[in-house]
Amino acid sequence: MTARLSREGLDRLLSLLRERGYRLIGPTIRDEAIVYDEIEGAAALPIGWTDEQAPGQYRLRRREDDAYFGYVLGPQGPRNHLTPPVEALVRIRRRPPEVEPSEPPAPPLALIGVRACELAAMGVQDRVWTGGPFVDPRYAGRRQRAFIIAVDCLEPGALCFCASTGTGPEVREGFDLRLTELGGEFLLEVGSDQGREVAAAIGAPPANPVDGEARRRGLDMAEETMRASPRGLDLDGLPELLYANLEHPRWQEVAERCLSCGNCTLVCPTCFCHRVEDRAPLQAEHGERVRSWDSCFTAEHSRIHGAEFRPQTRERYRQWATHKLASWVSQFGTSGCVGCGRCIAWCPAGIDLTEEVAAIRSAPVEAEASERIALPVARVYPKVAGDPMRPQLAEVIAVRPEIADTVTLLVEPAGPFRHQPGQFCMLSVPEVGEVPISISGQEGSALLHTVRAVGAASRALCELRSGDRVALRGPFGSAWPLEQAKGHNVVVIAGGLGLAPLRGALREFVARPEDYPSLRLLYGARSPADVLYGPELLSWDRSIRFGPETVASAARAGHVKVHVTVDRGAPGWTGHVGVVTALMRRKSMNAHSIYLLCGPEVMMRFVLAELEKAGVPAENIWLSMERNMKCAAGLCGRCQYGPYFICKDGPVFRRDQLAGIFGREGF
Repeated sequence: MTARLSREGLDRLLSLLRERGYRLIGPTIRDEAIVYDEIEGAAALPIGWTDEQAPGQYRLRRREDDAYFGYVLGPQGPRNHLTPPVEALVRIRRRPPEVEPSEPPAPPLALIGVRACELAAMGVQDRVWTGGPFVDPRYAGRRQRAFIIAVDCLEPGALCFCASTGTGPEVREGFDLRLTELGGEFLLEVGSDQGREVAAAIGAPPANPVDGEARRRGLDMAEETMRASPRGLDLDGLPELLYANLEHPRWQEVAERCLSCGNCTLVCPTCFCHRVEDRAPLQAEHGERVRSWDSCFTAEHSRIHGAEFRPQTRERYRQWATHKLASWVSQFGTSGCVGCGRCIAWCPAGIDLTEEVAAIRSAPVEAEASERIALPVARVYPKVAGDPMRPQLAEVIAVRPEIADTVTLLVEPAGPFRHQPGQFCMLSVPEVGEVPISISGQEGSALLHTVRAVGAASRALCELRSGDRVALRGPFGSAWPLEQAKGHNVVVIAGGLGLAPLRGALREFVARPEDYPSLRLLYGARSPADVLYGPELLSWDRSIRFGPETVASAARAGHVKVHVTVDRGAPGWTGHVGVVTALMRRKSMNAHSIYLLCGPEVMMRFVLAELEKAGVPAENIWLSMERNMKCAAGLCGRCQYGPYFICKDGPVFRRDQLAGIFGREGF
């Protein structure tokens, strides 16, 4: 259905939507820019105004006519309203402890004046927030209830390149009503049943063929204008090109101009990185868990245990560009760039993403074969029911001291809880913070989480006592390959607290010799006082001794051999002294065994080198990775590791998945 809509008809249309309970969100002028904000009606649109854009420049200018949608794009789009910059996730009552929903849903949105590139960006955001294993119910609710009035773009700006990315200028799908501004009126087309009903209610007269022809001419001219521009983005083979040129000198060149301010990520319509934090007003009965926009250009984004994985601007810009243009394809099946040009206009240094890509494409510096990264195809994840961001309150039924600053919490969830060895949960003390903690086993209905006090949240967890409540989300992530390991000899190599994520799998290997005929554990700790789970290690192998006071327990599993080494010995220590790779050199590493690794990355790098020397194929090696996490559901962008998210694609990876990534600076 097509109709001809007058300006008065547009005002009737917006009034009708308002009467039906929609909040009208449309372009309007504020702070010398055209922004998306709540409007009362058509009179609030930027009538007679346009915007001029260039690298690092944006300004308003009066048009010679009184077009309603005669502008290009402002700094904001629908993203601000579909994923608000600050949003409460849940409320947590202090006394008695209870998790409650955040504020009730706001009225549905009517998004007015949405361009083709912005609709494409909304499609990308759909894949992020609803296309993975978890669906964010807040985003999904706003998106499903939104009424979209899209507008064709007949006057592209100097920075627009949506024609090269295939995302504009024509609005093709994803709308309820589509407008094309033709002189003093609009060509209206219906895109949904809901749109058809609204169009019928305003009684717009039918369009004539001349209107459709005028629209087609305008769109063809707009596309020709962009095609004639030197600015464009060739997406063909782009992910492979960028990942083959991770050490290209252009990254350093652009870093010398980049301020690492994050403006590009704030105006980008597809960026989704955010942080999650607890807020606790002193006098309130409730605390809130809030998510707020963040940027991969900030230092905190990649910080973990006080260290930053991307301390240099070069690494941060490379992370942003390769994620947007390469990793996104592996993660979501589409590029993260829709050609809107906002990142160019609002960059204070005027950095042009299309120029940077063209420079690399024109003079590629191919990576060595050993450094090449195989980009995976986007996965289809099985859906997990429920709100991934809403915790349950679980009871701490016991606290076991382990080593200095480290305890194991026995936590009883509120209901049935299924997990696999290698997965993790998000644990928190409300109003303090939340951290990812591996599940280190299960005893009865209690989950075991071994926690070391290294920050505010983990310290608060270590201070819990029996009977306390802890907020728990999960389980999340991938598991150790127990099925693949059946019938094979298994070698587990762990360092320090890295033994905790492996303990659940170790218990399975120990208990089932019929499935796992031989188990060897090589474990390294800093000192004898830092040996984790000492009594349990002794129970698995009666031949080991830690000191003269050691009493070997009865052998439980003759198929198990445990080897423990420490970096620094101590009086009474009778075990091995040295790094864990020294143990490996004393033992033959069978190429047909299955190897599971977890520990500090520097340790795992040396272990992998030894396994490579021994001829162990990459497909026989599995390792657990750790990065900064805030959501654990693949939504916050914090734990991105090349083309993967540690939280939903890991933390357990097969070695060949990480070829070219593991050990590389900036990842």
